[in-house]
Amino acid sequence: MFYRMTKTYSGFIAIIGPTNAGKSTLLNQIMERKVSIVSHKVQTTRTRLRAIKMVGDKQLVFVDTPGVFKPSRRLDRAMVGAAMSAIEDADAVLLLVDAQKGITQTIRDLVQKVKNHNNLFVALNKVDVIAKETLLPMVAELSQMAEFKEIFMISALKNDGVKQMLKSLSDVMPESPYLFETHDAVDVPDMLYLSELTREKVYKYIHQELPYHINVVTEKVDTDAEGVLEIYQKIVVQNEAHKKIVVGRGGAQLKKIGTAARHDIQDQWGVNARLHLFVRVEPNWEEVAENYIDQGLEFK
Repeated sequence: MFYRMTKTYSGFIAIIGPTNAGKSTLLNQIMERKVSIVSHKVQTTRTRLRAIKMVGDKQLVFVDTPGVFKPSRRLDRAMVGAAMSAIEDADAVLLLVDAQKGITQTIRDLVQKVKNHNNLFVALNKVDVIAKETLLPMVAELSQMAEFKEIFMISALKNDGVKQMLKSLSDVMPESPYLFETHDAVDVPDMLYLSELTREKVYKYIHQELPYHINVVTEKVDTDAEGVLEIYQKIVVQNEAHKKIVVGRGGAQLKKIGTAARHDIQDQWGVNARLHLFVRVEPNWEEVAENYIDQGLEFK
């Protein structure tokens, strides 16, 4: 008796694009839950976060990369390096373009870097908020720049066009054993995920006043006798002035950040939690190799 083996398909898809193109929003929409930090502040995604999505019997492993921009600091270079190295191992590349901003020089430079990839796709995002007649010139210009397998029109925020895009991406996944368990999941260390949820709240409440020079580190997680998570995190800033901003008058700002982060953690993990936040001044935290390794970046 002969048994017919069922073929399986699995592969990596690198999501690339400029800062604030909507990569994190798109990934959160694909996974139907929050998996990546979303902020009005640019350059907030630092980690190479992997999200596993089953589309029928095909497994798509998305790699959400830091936004590509002109690097100036060591951290910037590490973030851009992480984005570009993700492309090398990808079975498909999805370039996300903010349709409101159009085809910028950053987009043109990015296309030059990836145009020889066999499975190159582009998604024009935020098409719901611009006039339709402005899209055709963008599509025409993109088509002249590289051989894209497909150009999608989507709204990551409203989930328009995302399902059709996933189907097209699944069609180019190579025949392969499944690389992960066959259920939707996020491949990121728990301690880092907790840190990212809090870092998002820092940017949300102190968007204007605080620069990018902050870090959130989850130092310890315990479970008490009643099953409540006791989470201890430090918010790292570069000077006393930044510390005062984060703490706020009478500790009000820090309390607001902590309350919002705790609610998010409880919603995401389905547990009761207590979040203990401390603000520390570490002027040279960007020069510490351990901080890069913890975020999945290379220290250079």
